[in-house]
Amino acid sequence: MKNRTILLTGGGTAGHVSLNQALIPELKNLGFNVEYIGSKDGIESGLIPDSFPDVPYHAIASGKLRRYFSVKNFTDPVRVGAGLVQALNVIRKTKPVAIFSKGGFVSVPVAMAGKLMSVPVIIHESDVTPGLANKIAMPFANHIFTVFKETLKHVPKEKSTCTGSVIRSELMDGSAAKGKEICNFNNDLPVLMVMGGSQGSAVINEAIRSNLTALLKQYNVIHLCGKGNADSSLMDLANYKQFEYVTHELPHLLHMTDFVVSRAGSNSIFEFLALKKPMLLIPLSKLKSRGDQILNARLFQQQGFAHVVEEEELTPERFLAEMQKLQMDEDLLVDAMTNAESPKTAYEMAKLVAAHTKN
Repeated sequence: MKNRTILLTGGGTAGHVSLNQALIPELKNLGFNVEYIGSKDGIESGLIPDSFPDVPYHAIASGKLRRYFSVKNFTDPVRVGAGLVQALNVIRKTKPVAIFSKGGFVSVPVAMAGKLMSVPVIIHESDVTPGLANKIAMPFANHIFTVFKETLKHVPKEKSTCTGSVIRSELMDGSAAKGKEICNFNNDLPVLMVMGGSQGSAVINEAIRSNLTALLKQYNVIHLCGKGNADSSLMDLANYKQFEYVTHELPHLLHMTDFVVSRAGSNSIFEFLALKKPMLLIPLSKLKSRGDQILNARLFQQQGFAHVVEEEELTPERFLAEMQKLQMDEDLLVDAMTNAESPKTAYEMAKLVAAHTKN
């Protein structure tokens, strides 16, 4: 099997890359060669080569698929066409036995090329409803995996399977002691982790910083604020640690965390669920997205895993009130999460992918 290659694709946000990062070592353990197709300047162009320098990275052109009017809507089809030609060339060269797509704009020409070259295309959809890129790519797919059972209503049932969430093995191996070393916290206050997504969130950052004096009386605060969003004037606060972005440190930081404030991206909230972290979710609004995070958050709220507040309703006063409610309901939330279905391991997901490869 050593010459059998699987091409992975996906990018644009960390959520479209993290599962691929978890699968790469497991697919290698199963005996596959792994190569990656991503965009030239998306987040994946840094994450994949940095984490896996031995995995060949093929950069292709990628147009953004917009739901709104933009002059670029007239030029991006040219980029998608160029990406299709480039993806076809990669497939001819690597002769993969399957393509696994995590979504994002770059994945569309790759899925199309796979179909044209009779290579099995496997799509993974993390959200309740498919994103635009996956919607376009699904007709070219041989099989679709979903995280939520509710998603099966929105995809072709005859070629779809709900696998549940997939959790990276390294997440479970984090160390609270290492997290404390990283942050240099030296008191017994509970730890609040704040995450605004890989790009950061101005709304969440403002909610935290406008309440920082009050919060630091009750918590040690870990603030993942997004690239370029660190505030140099807050660097010397004893129990406030801000990061623009973390990778290898995240499992350690999560293991030391008592409460989480976060957006509602599927990958992140299932990681909080696996670690049984009471969470306050502030989903990306419909004004800024297609509403997928709102659906994710509401399902978690209905199952008793999380509290939710819409960002349009978020004020400094409301935020502090929601944090008090979260702390009061800690035991109820942890009990509900304890009874949740166990996630799949990356190894189990890799075996599912391998079952759909070309013989």
